[in-house]
This record gives sequence, C-alpha cells and structure tokens, in this order.
Amino acid sequence: MRNDLDFAWPREGLRRVPYEIYTRDDIYAEERGRIFMGATWNYLCLEIELPYPGDYRASFVGDVPVVVTRGRDGAFHAFENRCLHRGATLCLKPGNGAALSCVYHNWSYDLTGKLTGVAFQKGVNGKGGMPPEFSIADRRIRPLRVESFAGLVFGTFSDVTPPIETYLGPEIAARIRRVMAKPIRLMGGVSQYLHSNWKIYADNLRDSYHASLLHLFYTTFKLNRLSQQGGIIVGGDGGNHVSYSKMLTDRQSADYDAADIRAQQDGFSLADPSLLKGRDEFGDGITLQILTVFPGFVLHQIQNSLAVRQILPKGLGETELNWTYFGFEDDDAAMKTIRLKQTNLVGPGGYVSMEDGAVVGFVQRALPGAAGDASIVEMGGAGATSQDTRVTEAAVRGFWQTYRERMGI
Repeated sequence: MRNDLDFAWPREGLRRVPYEIYTRDDIYAEERGRIFMGATWNYLCLEIELPYPGDYRASFVGDVPVVVTRGRDGAFHAFENRCLHRGATLCLKPGNGAALSCVYHNWSYDLTGKLTGVAFQKGVNGKGGMPPEFSIADRRIRPLRVESFAGLVFGTFSDVTPPIETYLGPEIAARIRRVMAKPIRLMGGVSQYLHSNWKIYADNLRDSYHASLLHLFYTTFKLNRLSQQGGIIVGGDGGNHVSYSKMLTDRQSADYDAADIRAQQDGFSLADPSLLKGRDEFGDGITLQILTVFPGFVLHQIQNSLAVRQILPKGLGETELNWTYFGFEDDDAAMKTIRLKQTNLVGPGGYVSMEDGAVVGFVQRALPGAAGDASIVEMGGAGATSQDTRVTEAAVRGFWQTYRERMGI
C-alpha cells in the first residue's frame, strides 16, 4: 500500500519493519498530524499533579506543547501552549490561578483557553490599540478533548477519537485499574533524552524477550527470566499491550541456570539485598508488568516500583522520556522505604533500564545507509495477538499494525 509519502511497506507485512521509517523527515512530519494530532489519546499528566481547582501545568502531545488545567469546577481542560497573538509559549511553569497571562504582551486566558483580555486593546490616550472591530469574545486557543481514567489524564485533538476506555480495550483497562486501584501520592520524577527516533523506544517497550538478554541485572538476581510464568496481552486495535511475569520458583530457576545463554551470570550478590525485598501488594503474584498505550504512554510495575512514562518525540532522531514515580497514600513507613529503594531499578540510570537508553541509540546510529533494508520481527510467529509466552514479538507487530493504519501505509 502506498500513500502521499510515496512509501511502500515490505511485502512481508508485520514481519518486517523498514529502517527508513526512523530516518525520513517527511514521515516524521506526517506523524504529527496523523498520529499525535489525530484520533489518538495522548497521556498528559496524573490527576494528582493538578490536585486543586485553578491548577495548571505544561505538557506535550508528541512535540506539540499543551497546557493542562483544572477548572474551578474540578474538570480538566487542555489547549495548545501558544498565545494567539504572536505565538509565544503561554505556560512556562506550574501554577494556580483564575487565568494565564502571556509574558510577551500580556494577553490573558481563562482555564479553558478562552481569550479574556488584551493589554492596551483601546490604546493609550486615545491613540493606537486594536481596531474597533476586534473582539475577544469568540477567540480561543485550539482545545483538546480531555478524559481521565483511573487517575490518568489523556487528551486528543480529534472529535472522532472513541472514549478512552473503548480506546484502551477491556483487558488493558483492567490492567491499568489493577495498578491504579487507590489514591496515589507522588514520589518525584526525572526526564531523559534518548538519541533515537521515538518509535525505536516504543518498539523496545513491546519487545518482551530482550529483557532476559540485555538486562543482566534482571537475570542475575532472578527478577525477570523467560522461564517465569507470564505472557503478552495485545489490546485496543493492536497498539496497546501488557507484558507480565511472576517470580521464579526454585525449580524453574534451576532449569534456567542450566541454559547456555549469555545473560546467565553467577557469583554475584548485592551488598544490600533488601533492594529486592518487596510485597505482593496486588495479591496476584505478578512482580513485573509493563503496559503501553499507543502512541506514547507507559505504566510500569517492577517489583514495588510504580511509575508512568511519557514518550515525546523531539526531532527525527531525538526523544524525551519523562518518568513520574508514585506510591499510594496508605503506604506505611516500610513500604515507602521499599519504593524509594526500588526506584533505583528504573529510570535513566536504573539497574534494569539503563541499557534501554543506550541500545535505542545503538539502533539509530546504525541506520545511515540502511534504506531499503528492514528489521526481522518473526519471534512468536506473524500475528499480533495475545500469547501466554514472552518469547514473542507479537506486541511489536501490534504496534506496527496500529501505526500503519494511522499513517495509511
């Protein structure tokens, strides 16, 4: 199939991903309109980040800056973070108030993005000012539809995007509710830059079997091995997914130790083994759950470390990744300590996520000259459906299935 980009997907379909998808400026530009500003739900923030009426903060939809607010009635709103006058960034830092004012020329807006005031609209001493026919009554910054789900705030520029729960699909929605089951408390956050196209990281998150090969901390300390009970859920129209696993039994661990793979490491121990001591707080034995929502949202549970991630393209080969860590309001002192310690597992320098930031850059660096070639995505077959194993690329194929549909290629 071809579209206005004059781009043809390989005849093998979802079993191949053409490398030029990561390197063409015209494709990147098309993604802004067709995906991020199209009929998709984009994660904006946690509800708890806007706890009070009048709160506002900056966020992004792809590379498009937006403002997220909580109105006086408690409802959430979002609109482009761009003044109608001369295009300056409107919201520069979080705050609270009845209005936002542009620092450049002091045009002001209410919490829904409606223009409420223009400095010197009538001029000074009867001179200058806006023309008499200029009216602020019907002027508003381009808004987004906003819906919240289980404490997560999503926005879309499209009028035809289905309701958020429909967009998620029942299985993904249930897995979000599993984690976001009670009031949360913020623990902090961090931002990192990835030297890669945003889709390489999105692909990486859905690649469920690389963790037992790339992340040696996982396998060395038996946090994540492919012999564990677990699987892949592919939801929505293919672009959403969950990867989950449970800790190994002693017998399963012994069988894995006997396997001849590079990731097997012996003779290592932790100076502070309490780093890995946690609780089965959800009552189902699952010690790892990675959940994604197309195009750029991630919710993770790694042991008792809980966080959301926001994937933001910042150019053809640059991506910003925002991490926000949280616990629950009813955490006791011991659980707070567990979560703080296990925060060291994840993030830019995390024991089990540091390599991802490096390896997506390795892919991007290898792409010059790769036009016409494609990656091989055949682990676990050719389909994009749920499986009771993590030795599969089904969720990767699901991502590209949705991507192709949105891009028309």
